[in-house]
Amino acid sequence: MDVVSDAISAVHLGHPWSHRLRTSGSWCARLDPYDGAGFYIVLKGHCWLLTDGSAAISLGVGDAVLLPHGTGHVIADSPVDAAIAKTKAVPFEQWLVQAEQPTQPDHHETEVLCGTYWLDCSRMHPLMAELPEVVHLPSRVGSHLELRAAIDLLAGELDERRPGSCVALPSLLDLLLVYMIRAWMAEAPGGAWPRVLGDPVAAAALRALHADPAAPWSNDRLAAQAGVSRPTLARRFTTLVGRPPMAYLAWWRVIRAATLLRDTSDTLATIADRVGYGSPYALSHAFQREFGITPGRYRAQAAGRPALTASP
Repeated sequence: MDVVSDAISAVHLGHPWSHRLRTSGSWCARLDPYDGAGFYIVLKGHCWLLTDGSAAISLGVGDAVLLPHGTGHVIADSPVDAAIAKTKAVPFEQWLVQAEQPTQPDHHETEVLCGTYWLDCSRMHPLMAELPEVVHLPSRVGSHLELRAAIDLLAGELDERRPGSCVALPSLLDLLLVYMIRAWMAEAPGGAWPRVLGDPVAAAALRALHADPAAPWSNDRLAAQAGVSRPTLARRFTTLVGRPPMAYLAWWRVIRAATLLRDTSDTLATIADRVGYGSPYALSHAFQREFGITPGRYRAQAAGRPALTASP
C-alpha cells in the first residue's frame, strides 16, 4: 500500500455513516468531541460552522468541510459565537431527527450531506495527525474534480436506496475521505507531509517501506531503491520525515502489527512474520515499548470496544 492508504487504514474502524439533511428557518446544533472524523458538504443553501475556540466559517453550495480530529463544533443557519451557541444549540442527535423528517419543498431550505468516520487515535500516523482541526474545501469551478464526482455519486445513492447500496455507500464514503485528504494536500504545499510526499527521494523510500515492510531493509538497500547515496537518503529522509529511515520502519512495523491485531485473528507469530519481526518475542518486546501493553492485552481491549453505532 501507499503512505496515504496506510495512514487511513491504520486508524479506520468499522463502517462510516452518512445522512442527507434538509432544514429551514432558524436552527443551531452542537456535536461534542468524539473519536473520529466528520464531514459536511452543503448541497443547497448556506450555513455556518463554529468549532471550539475558533471563528465561524461560512459554507456555501458545494463547500466541503472535513473535521479530521472529531473536534466539537456547532453548525447553524446564521453566524453564531460561543456564548450564543451555548444557549441556542440543540444536541446534534436531536437536530438530526428533526432534519431527517419529510418536509415540503422550500426555496430557502439548507440541504447538507454529513457523516462520520470512526477512528482509533491511539497511534495516529503523522500524516493524519498533521491535518488541521478544520479542512475547508470551498467549491471552485474546475477544482478537485474527483472530489466533486464522489460527492455527486454519494448524494445520488442517498437520494434513492438501490440494489447494492449497502456496499456502495461505505465504499463511496471511504473514497470521499481519501479525496478530501488529497485535496488538502494539494492546497497545503507548506505542510510537512505534502512536502515529504512531494520529495522524490523521501517519497520513493516511503513507497518501498510501505509496499513491503517485512522485507529485510537496510539503509544501503533503501538508498539503492530510492536511487541515491546512503548519506543523501539519511539526510533528506530524516529532515523531512523527522526520524531516520530505519527508525521510521521500526515504528511503522509496530503500528502495522497493531492494525493486524485489531482487525484479524492471525496469531502473533503470523503477524510477526507479516511485519518483519523474526519471532513473536521480538515483536512483543517492540510492541510493549511503543504501546505500553502486551499485544495480547491490546487485542483484548480492541475486541472489547463497544459496538459502533450509526450516529456519533
